[in-house]
Amino acid sequence: MAAAVACKIGPMKPPKRLQSLIEEGLIDAVVRQLMSGKEAMVYVVRVGDETRCAKVYKEATERSFRQAVDYTENRKVKNTRQARAMAKGTKFGRQAQEAAWQSAEVDALYRLAAAGVRVPRPYNFCDGVLLMELVTDEHGDAAPRLNDVQFTPEDARRHHATLIREVVRMLCAGVVHGDLSEFNILVAADGPVIIDLPQAIDAAGNNHAKRMLLRDVENLRNFFGGFAPDLLRTDFGLELWSLYERGVLTTDTVLTGRFERKLGAVDVGGVIREIDDARAEEAARRVRMQVG
Repeated sequence: MAAAVACKIGPMKPPKRLQSLIEEGLIDAVVRQLMSGKEAMVYVVRVGDETRCAKVYKEATERSFRQAVDYTENRKVKNTRQARAMAKGTKFGRQAQEAAWQSAEVDALYRLAAAGVRVPRPYNFCDGVLLMELVTDEHGDAAPRLNDVQFTPEDARRHHATLIREVVRMLCAGVVHGDLSEFNILVAADGPVIIDLPQAIDAAGNNHAKRMLLRDVENLRNFFGGFAPDLLRTDFGLELWSLYERGVLTTDTVLTGRFERKLGAVDVGGVIREIDDARAEEAARRVRMQVG
């Protein structure tokens, strides 16, 4: 996915956040700034003869409460004190929430790299800085984002097929990206590479996983469909989730891109019975609490 890049310019003065990594011997020099986003600054750094990437997380990020709830549902925190502080929104709680957000990306990156997913290879995480592989194009330069590249219909279909396979591989590893689009996929010399994973969620433990997976797949379909309109008629998302829910999805599963929706009559009586059962269980729970 990446290769050593020959640095043609001298190193820049290292930012304060990277100075400690130089002192620790984790990096040798900072070459240049690669990009700046709302969550992090990304730098090209040199480690021995290799050129890598350093993602420096900003101390505070702007996310809506709704997004935080959707993405962090069922994420584990270190202790109850942290959980209470995060719920109250105290300064310590916000710091803990930020640390948990960063750790989620690091954990997902290691997990997905181990599963063979096309993500940058992680090397280290220290003091809010993630050191990872620098993804490069065929010229050895930093790879462009998907949205900055024009594709032929054939290339669009090929890259779309590759990324659907990566979504399958991620789902088999129990992970949903949650924000996959043309803005967080790089076009490396040997194909697309998925980046930006702080919002990655556990497929089995988050109630929003299905919705987010469908959105990820829809984003891919809509983007590549702009170059190959036949892709707009595919329905990989529902097919994928159906196979995953039934426990039959594997990395070797052959997908069709089609999904037949069941249009049978809704069992209104069954729905009402489930609601009544839930009410009865809640009433019984309240009685047990009063008795206790």
